[in-house]
Amino acid sequence: MRRSLRREAPSTIGLLTDEQDFAAMRLYRTFAFDDHSVYLQQVEGLLKALAAQGMHTTVALFDPEEYAEFCAESELAADCPASRSRFTAEIASAGATIAYTGQPIDTLIPLLVSRAVRKATWEYATMLLTDLGECADCGQDIGRAAFDRASHLLLRTLEAAGPGAHHLVCSTPTENDQLLAALHTERDAIGPARLDSAEGAEFVTVLAVGIALESRGGIVLRTSGPGVPDRVHGWRLIRGSLTPLTAGEVFSAYCTDADTGEPVAPESGVEYCAGFDIGADEPESHR
Repeated sequence: MRRSLRREAPSTIGLLTDEQDFAAMRLYRTFAFDDHSVYLQQVEGLLKALAAQGMHTTVALFDPEEYAEFCAESELAADCPASRSRFTAEIASAGATIAYTGQPIDTLIPLLVSRAVRKATWEYATMLLTDLGECADCGQDIGRAAFDRASHLLLRTLEAAGPGAHHLVCSTPTENDQLLAALHTERDAIGPARLDSAEGAEFVTVLAVGIALESRGGIVLRTSGPGVPDRVHGWRLIRGSLTPLTAGEVFSAYCTDADTGEPVAPESGVEYCAGFDIGADEPESHR
């Protein structure tokens, strides 16, 4: 009976994804590993063993700096397996996690890191919106109004995009960082677009920051469909509105390396198109 009950108790593994974090944990005497590659092999073996027992396992990103702060605040001995286990449980409840479904470790790591980056971006963007306070002239909450406007713009964009598989990327510059959010949706000929609610909230929050700060951000939309080339459209965010880019501007934006500024070869089978009019008037609540 105890074994049966154990199969219904979920497991969580805190994963050290890179060499630097692994090296930081090696400073603890009770940390048993001295080679990152061997450590990853052992983690993958454990994940497979738990899955073979029919157990659900969640993988969480283990950050040594956050762990040290957690131990200090909780008055726990850091060089102790029980403390690491407790920290792993804490980050699994509120941090970035991935459900293990048999992915190879080399596939799981970038997914987990991407999830952590998305979560950090969403938290930072949310903080920016919250800190803006109320408009001095009308008393309206600036962040909430920007979020409502961003939600409206996204819905109108998806409506105007029509059927197909759509991948959107929003870029919003801030004083300290360049915020990015991605959203994948699918829409049939009949019915609304289907999207992940968490991705949608992250996308709208990043777009809302651009609206609230009046940043010169933008959106790129790539649409795929059976038997036709992918189409790429783009818009520039100006004072709370999405202004269509020309086909040349879309080509330039999509075929330029964001880090180096160097040209990137265009993809075959992709059409670079001007942004279309999304007809984004004001949301009903703002009229």
